[in-house]
Amino acid sequence: MAVIHQERVAWEGARVFVSAADADAYWWLSETIEQRLGAAYRARLTATRTQLQQQDQARNLAEIGAWRVFLEDLLHTRPDIQPVVVELIAETSGRLGRR
Repeated sequence: MAVIHQERVAWEGARVFVSAADADAYWWLSETIEQRLGAAYRARLTATRTQLQQQDQARNLAEIGAWRVFLEDLLHTRPDIQPVVVELIAETSGRLGRR
């Protein structure tokens, strides 16, 4: 059984979710993230999309950092949700054309 570190999951999730927030995958992810993680995560994704559309490229890095903390907090308080987050990352990456 592979050990998956929460910090790595949070970092990868942040990178992928921020990329998706500014792509066509946003529409799928916004619905799926609400179903799987809750309305607060959809609201955060929507706020990220708005920020990315209104700001320069430097904002992208700030949003990735914010999402990393957001996801890390989730994984520390609810370690049982880690498989769901890992699955969301993989599927979102696939929709973005990443593997």
